[in-house]
Amino acid sequence: MNILNDKSSKQSGFSLIELVIVVTILGLLAVTALPRFLDVTDEAQIANIEGMAGGFATGVSLVRAQWEAEGRPKVNSKNSVVYDGIRLYLTEAQDSPIVSPGYPVGDAPSDSNSASMTSEKCIKVWNGILQNPATLTSDSSEANNNRYFVATTSADLCIFYLVQTLNRNTNGAIEDPSGSTTVGNNFVYDPANGRVSVNIN
Repeated sequence: MNILNDKSSKQSGFSLIELVIVVTILGLLAVTALPRFLDVTDEAQIANIEGMAGGFATGVSLVRAQWEAEGRPKVNSKNSVVYDGIRLYLTEAQDSPIVSPGYPVGDAPSDSNSASMTSEKCIKVWNGILQNPATLTSDSSEANNNRYFVATTSADLCIFYLVQTLNRNTNGAIEDPSGSTTVGNNFVYDPANGRVSVNIN
């Protein structure tokens, strides 16, 4: 009878030392893995802007290549090409400042001058060369409803900002980056030479 009581009185479970070891291991895993998970958002935002810039640069190159392949066509004496069903007007050659011909600047004959880039012209290029492009605005009050925000500089560059990376005021609205490349993650399009460059801030 004592043997039966001895067997039934024994309980299985973790000893205090085993619990301490398990808690220590979980603590070490948390310390090493948690910072990695915190960096995922930043990495996703960087990948987003780099991917969009890559797609945009490819579109610019394809427009130029099609224009060259078709023998540099003109419409109303302006460089122009129909790209994916949309007529785009392209830069005209210029010596001062130097402008290379054949890069997209808009969808109207008056857009062919790269020395007068506006946010509206940048939006036309964005929508003209990208298939199913991300939403884009030039109005800072509407930026929170869009993925990208566009501004221009005095050097006639288009700057496309990832809205998630822009500074916000106390009301949660974005602060207009005013054409700065040192604010938020962005990429810059220079229609004078077709160059697209990425800035991670």
